Amino acid sequence: MKILVVDDDTIVLYSCKRVLESEGFEVYSVPSAKKAIERLSADNFSVLLIDVKMPEHDGMWLIEAVRNKGVEIPILVMSGYSTPETIENVTNLGAINFIPKPFTPDELLKTVQEILLQKGVCQL
Repeated sequence: MKILVVDDDTIVLYSCKRVLESEGFEVYSVPSAKKAIERLSADNFSVLLIDVKMPEHDGMWLIEAVRNKGVEIPILVMSGYSTPETIENVTNLGAINFIPKPFTPDELLKTVQEILLQKGVCQL
């Protein structure tokens, strides 16, 4: 299964890729919302994992852009700004789940697996 990770922090991109690939996922990383739109237009993914705070276009812009294009993909938002307002905003826009940064590898895997189970994409 393919996962697209979107974050402007190369350490986060590398960490997510390493953790998810160790569990057999095919992971693609991009550093911006615009690159994510390009990648989503070129390929199909099982999960979109995005950061909220990014330069130029933030994660909320990306969620809206994805939904406006009619792309049906589970969106997991990650952020160091885990305020109730941020969580409410991203879920109202169409994110299926939220994971606060910093998170452990186990927390990331568990959250991604729960999303895939919920969507009926895989079984544990």
